[in-house]
Amino acid sequence: MQKELSRSNMKRNWFTISSLVSRDFKLKYRRSVLGVLWSVLNPLLMMLVMTFVFSSIFRFSVENYPLYVVLGNVLFALMSDSTTTAMYSIIDSSSLIKKIRIEKLIFPIEKVLFQLVNFCISLIAVAIVMVVMHVAPKLSLLALPLLLLYVVLFSAGVGMALSAMAVFFRDVCHLWSVAITAWTYATPLFYPVEILPEWAAPIMQFNPMYHYVTYFRDIVLQGVVPGLSENLLCFGGALATFAIGLFIFRKTEKKFILYV
Repeated sequence: MQKELSRSNMKRNWFTISSLVSRDFKLKYRRSVLGVLWSVLNPLLMMLVMTFVFSSIFRFSVENYPLYVVLGNVLFALMSDSTTTAMYSIIDSSSLIKKIRIEKLIFPIEKVLFQLVNFCISLIAVAIVMVVMHVAPKLSLLALPLLLLYVVLFSAGVGMALSAMAVFFRDVCHLWSVAITAWTYATPLFYPVEILPEWAAPIMQFNPMYHYVTYFRDIVLQGVVPGLSENLLCFGGALATFAIGLFIFRKTEKKFILYV
């Protein structure tokens, strides 16, 4: 009987998540002339700007630089957009939380999954750049789902923690926007890591997004899958972040209704 109830709850929660993803998708592109094409055009336009600025003005010498940039941008955007939208998920759903009894964890998780859908669409931009740069797809691309698992787990963990903290401390929302900006520049998205001073290289190892972005570039540009130790590091960090985020969320969710 308990198993049947559990399955019923899982089905109901999954139906709610898929419905919310569909709703967010329609809302995002409602009244937009280009619609879903913006998920492809946005990374392409950002790539063009950064390629002009950093390869022409600052003269960074990186092989297949436009592809190098777009790979970093789309993966970092998955984390950035996931955590930011997840942070607001409980606050924005306050009217629903007050009216009905619902699994609150659905809201931050749904935001992360919605951004994953957007990421998959943005891969069209990556494919276009690969064609233009004459970079053939390699078998190592089969490791992409594994990388996405790491990034989604990591983003969900951060998103759950932020969504819980934002309920009690609205300043978290402003602080996170600053943190994301700093994180963007602290991650080699548009510059090669080799230009960093010697003292910064060891610090970069503590940046999870550095590992995930490098992983993405390795499987696309280099045609190699990172070794077991790198995979364990990526997975371990993602799993630990998810566990911490889930713990914070579960410890505070009963008080949400008093503060939203």
